[in-house]
Amino acid sequence: MPARIDTSRLIAAGIAASIEHFDELPSTQDWARQRAADAECPLPLLVIADRQSAGRGRQGNSWWTGEGSLAFSLLFDPGATNGSRRIEPRLALAVGVAIVDSVAPRIPSQPVGLHWPNDIYAGAGKLAGILVEVLPDGRHILGVGLNSNSLTADAPAELRGQIATLRDLTGRPHDHTQLLIDVLKGIAIRLRQLVAEDSAILDAFDAMCRQHGQTLTLYVGDRAVTGRCAGIGPDGALLLDTPNGRERFLAGTLRPPSRQAKSATEPR
Repeated sequence: MPARIDTSRLIAAGIAASIEHFDELPSTQDWARQRAADAECPLPLLVIADRQSAGRGRQGNSWWTGEGSLAFSLLFDPGATNGSRRIEPRLALAVGVAIVDSVAPRIPSQPVGLHWPNDIYAGAGKLAGILVEVLPDGRHILGVGLNSNSLTADAPAELRGQIATLRDLTGRPHDHTQLLIDVLKGIAIRLRQLVAEDSAILDAFDAMCRQHGQTLTLYVGDRAVTGRCAGIGPDGALLLDTPNGRERFLAGTLRPPSRQAKSATEPR
């Protein structure tokens, strides 16, 4: 197994103004939220934990994270770069594109792409998840959970057919420090493209969508909509061809609200 994360290399790479690395945390996402209360905390703040005991994902679900997974949260102020703190519904997708950019060269034998709205799949399994939270003052906390050096065999039996890990797919462990540098540099590039409405990032949403042609059921409040996936629009909307025609959705969940299923890895 490669050495644990080298914060000196992360600092030298200039990927964040401040970095906090822990052997263990209940949740990097919760820790970043606590640190946001400190007005003097330099941003962006990167929080990394080698192990987590209380990870969480979208809609309050709890999550299992395998030993050796890469989990981090980034507290940042979007207004510091583009003058606007508006909520960007495409942010998770842009981050997903950056993660695909970073991991796909490491597993060239596997198709890697997006599952709307916030997951990355490699082959038939979930490789990573993204969580974006917006604080009352407009600052954002971006959480990422990536199955890197974890092993599918260590997952609960009910998850083993649903996940993928870099280590399983390549047969070797990966350098977490370099992986984190690549992912965060990629995120910075893709977010600049998003702010600029660059067609490259907007087209990437659809090009990387792994759900094309699949029949999906989307739950939006009390409504369940079933249709064939026609991809992801440049505004980040999921496109479904339904009996009523093509419909666009900017929010929703692809599993029943009553199902509190755990995932192999999720942001914290």
